[in-house]
Amino acid sequence: MLLNLLTGIPAMLICLLFQAIFMALCLRQYARFRRRHDMQGRPLQQIALLALVMLLAMLGNFLQMAAWAGLFVLVGEFADFSTALYHSGVNFATLGYGDIVMSERWRLLGALEAANGILMFGVSTSMMTAALTDLIRHSKPSPPDEP
Repeated sequence: MLLNLLTGIPAMLICLLFQAIFMALCLRQYARFRRRHDMQGRPLQQIALLALVMLLAMLGNFLQMAAWAGLFVLVGEFADFSTALYHSGVNFATLGYGDIVMSERWRLLGALEAANGILMFGVSTSMMTAALTDLIRHSKPSPPDEP
C-alpha cells in the first residue's frame, strides 16, 4: 500500500499542476476575449467562447489521463500505452467498467486516479460554471436609470 501511495501521490501532484495550468490558460483567454468583444446579444460568440473553455478543460483532463497511463506503463502494469490510456480514462472518469483490472500489487493506483479524476472534473465543472455565470451576468440588459 505504501508503494502505491508513494507512486500515486506524485502523479496526483502532476495532475494538479496540469489542472492549474489549463485553468489559468482558460480563464486568461476567456477574460481577454471578453474584454475585446462585446458579446451582448451575440449568442453564437457566447457559445463559441464556452465551447473553447470546455475544450481546453477537456484537453487538460485528457493530459492528466495520459500522465496516469504513462505511470501505469512505467510500473509495468500494462504493456502498451493505448490499453493503459483506456484503463486510465475509465478510472479518471470513475466509470469502473472492470473489463481491464490492475494487478493486486498496483490496484490502489486505480482508486487514487479515480479520486484524482473526480476532483479534477469538479474543478473543470466549476470553471465552466464561472464562465457561464459571467456570460449570463453580462448578457442581461442594464436596468434603466431612474430620474
